[in-house]
Amino acid sequence: MRRREFLSAAIGAAVIQTSSFARAASSEGLGNPDLLLPSNGVAPGESAAALAALNPMAVGLLIQPAHGPEATISRVKDLGFSNCFFSLDEYLGKYSPALARELSGLLDKYGVTATCAEVVQPGPLVWDFLEGPSTIGLVPRATRQARIDALKQTSDFAKLIGIPQVQTHCGFIPENPKDPFYDETVLAIRQVAQHCAANGQNFLMETGQETPTTVARAIKDVNVPTLGVGLDTANLILYGKANPSDAVDILGAHVKSVHAKDGMWPTDPMKLGEEVLIGKGRVDFLQVFIKLNKMGYRGAITIERETSGPQQVEDVKREKLYLEEIISRVRSNQS
Repeated sequence: MRRREFLSAAIGAAVIQTSSFARAASSEGLGNPDLLLPSNGVAPGESAAALAALNPMAVGLLIQPAHGPEATISRVKDLGFSNCFFSLDEYLGKYSPALARELSGLLDKYGVTATCAEVVQPGPLVWDFLEGPSTIGLVPRATRQARIDALKQTSDFAKLIGIPQVQTHCGFIPENPKDPFYDETVLAIRQVAQHCAANGQNFLMETGQETPTTVARAIKDVNVPTLGVGLDTANLILYGKANPSDAVDILGAHVKSVHAKDGMWPTDPMKLGEEVLIGKGRVDFLQVFIKLNKMGYRGAITIERETSGPQQVEDVKREKLYLEEIISRVRSNQS
C-alpha cells in the first residue's frame, strides 16, 4: 500500500469537482451515452471486446498515467506487456473529455489495452491496522460520499476511454452483518455498482481489508450482477485475512481482475505485512492460477510492484518472466 500512501499526501477532498467535469462533457456532446466516442473511435463496448480478445491470463502492469502519460504507456509496450491497469487518483479533479482522448489515443498508438481503472481517494488514508478501519474505503462516514462521487466520476471518465471495469478498496467491512456500518457500506457499494452498470462496466471490490467470506456476503447483499472482485494476491496476506489460494475457493466465481503481488504475513499487530518481490513471499501463484483457470477466469494478471524508479523496472521484468512461466505451466496442464 505504499503506492497509495504518497498519493494521499498529494490529493484531498477539495479536488473532487463533479460539476466541472459534467459541464465539460456536456459541452462536447458527451452527455448522451451513444456519443461517448474518444477521438480514436473506441466505444465502450469495443473496449470490452478488446479486453476479451486478450490472451487468457495475459500479464499486464499497473501504471499511473499522470506520471507522464506517453512515457508511462509506451513503457508498458517496451516491457512487452499487452495491457495495463490505470491508477487514476492523481487525475481526480482533472477529468475531461480532452484528457480521455489523450489517454485513449496513446493506448491506441502503442497497442495497449486498459483493463481497469481504480481510485481510492480522496484522503485521509492510513494503510495500517490502527487508523485503517476509520480511513480506508466506503466504510468511514466522513469520506464516504466524497469517495462515492470520485468513483462515479471515474466510471464516467473510464467510459470515455472505453475501460470496462472500475475498482477500489471498499474498506474494513464489518464481519458482523448486524453492525450498522455493514448495511451503510452495502448501500454505498450498490450506488457505485449501479452507476458503473449503467455505464456498461463491472465494479470490483479489491481484496485486502475484509475476509473473503465478508466480501462474498457483501456481494450477495448488494445484489448487482456486475459487482465483482479484484483479487489482490498479496493484500490477503498483508492484512492477515486469508491464504489467497483458499480465498479463490470462496471468491473465484466473482473474480474479474487480478493484482499479482507477493507479501509476508504481518508480525506487528499495528502494521501490515511486507510486500516483497513476486516469488519471495507466501503467495502460491501456481495454485492460485490453477484454481482460477478451472473456474473459468480469462482476465488479465496485473503486476503491481510497490517499489519505484529503476528498481521497479528491474523487479517488474523479473516478475513478468516468473508469472509467464507459471501461466505457461497451467495452460500446458490444461491441454
